[in-house]
Amino acid sequence: MRVSLFQVALLLVLIAGCTIRPAAPSTARGVEVLDERTGMTLATLKDPIELLPSVQVASVTFGKRTSFAYLGPVEWNRMGTISYGLWVHIAPGSDKQTGDIHVPGAVTLILDDGPIILSPIAAPGFGRDAYEAVVSWGQTAYFDLTVEMLRRMAASRKIALDVHAQDDSVIDFSTNKDFRSLLNGYMTGRDITAD
Repeated sequence: MRVSLFQVALLLVLIAGCTIRPAAPSTARGVEVLDERTGMTLATLKDPIELLPSVQVASVTFGKRTSFAYLGPVEWNRMGTISYGLWVHIAPGSDKQTGDIHVPGAVTLILDDGPIILSPIAAPGFGRDAYEAVVSWGQTAYFDLTVEMLRRMAASRKIALDVHAQDDSVIDFSTNKDFRSLLNGYMTGRDITAD
């Protein structure tokens, strides 16, 4: 029996199609992923929000690799039992090294209506991180997030993070893009009202 090149190519495409996992549903309101092992659904933004270092730090570190911070809300839903967390990832540069962000009080969220000292939490066992780490050598942590905090974030004109550095100083990160529509869309997708 002779097999044509077309038949071999078709067979390879069919085999590859069987091994590729379907992408998680993604909308303007975020991404939802079901972990079949635990029965838990994870809901996130499509991409985390990027925060840049303050102007003072950026000007001092001209020519060096600059640190960045990323954050994003997470909803864990286990058969109707819902909990929230704030995923934070620090991608350190060669400018200034952050301290351990898992230490209580190491990270403060700054919103228009005031600061919130973030409390680290252990994420529910989902089998994967809520967002992909930007750099493998960065630090990732989850912090307590309430619906009220999420509403405050979506209503704020600016989001900033103050992160303690290894030398006991503070590194300031802040957003430079509009994030409010993202967070409001996320809340709508989670059936969280703005008020």
